[in-house]
Amino acid sequence: MDTEHTGVDSGALDAYSRVVTGVATKLLPSVAALSVRTARGQGAGSAVTFTDDGFLLTNAHVVAGANGGTADFADGTETRFDVVGADPLSDLAVVRVHNPGAPAAPLGNADELKIGQLVVAVGNPMGLAGSVTAGVVSGLGRSLPARDGRRLRIIDSVIQTDAALNPGNSGGALADSTGTVVGINTAVAGYGLGLAVPINSTTRSIIGELVANGRVRRAWLGVAGVPAPLPPALAERLNQKLGLRVVEVVPGSPAGNAGIYLGDILITAGGQSTQSVQALQRLMLGPAIGADLPITLLRKNALVDVVTVPAELN
Repeated sequence: MDTEHTGVDSGALDAYSRVVTGVATKLLPSVAALSVRTARGQGAGSAVTFTDDGFLLTNAHVVAGANGGTADFADGTETRFDVVGADPLSDLAVVRVHNPGAPAAPLGNADELKIGQLVVAVGNPMGLAGSVTAGVVSGLGRSLPARDGRRLRIIDSVIQTDAALNPGNSGGALADSTGTVVGINTAVAGYGLGLAVPINSTTRSIIGELVANGRVRRAWLGVAGVPAPLPPALAERLNQKLGLRVVEVVPGSPAGNAGIYLGDILITAGGQSTQSVQALQRLMLGPAIGADLPITLLRKNALVDVVTVPAELN
């Protein structure tokens, strides 16, 4: 037996175990099992405490159709909770327990994650005193469709991981090696594959609106586009390969009123490059409603600047 290599392997496994154990110790007290009852029957999931006064983050689909339910923590504490607000288009919801006391888990920034990075999924499925699995980030920048009635939205920058997600883990935490929550587990996409809604600047805005208003206000331009390549010389000058070619403009919409036409290629909006539908969609949150949004576009090989005023999406 190669004792030298065995020692190295053992040391690596010990280090791996210490990281996973440390994350579990840090986060399990903050994670609750949620039970809800609706007209469609009983549902269950997990939730993560993110404030000291009892606000928890979970998936919108976990609490869909419910006004409240029961939260059970790993230390045996059971308390009622109310649904503060849910946003099916991001699959995020905020609930608040009647008897706060669980420690707040720190929220991080999923935009800093890297492929291959260790992540730990922590849930409390069906009150089984906590569930912890570990794996790596196996994909970034994935997209996940979400629907609210007739409205369809793409959840962008979804985290893909091979950390096993057990039944009831939806709404639980996906954490990095420091125990910082970087995502909310949202779906089991297939064998050995899990997805999580990222914690980043966009979702932080959504969470803030849910806490403050119980809903998420979204802005509307009335334009649909598809990614299209920019002319090589312009792409090199702008250091941007793609824009959004306009394929539909709703008559009387903010885009139509601003003078955006079919065939235009949107290059930037609000100073941000618009190389994908998600990039434009990311700007369409509450603060954009009624505010000037300057757009630079390409029309017949000429750069054109227009100013739109997004309206509220009803």
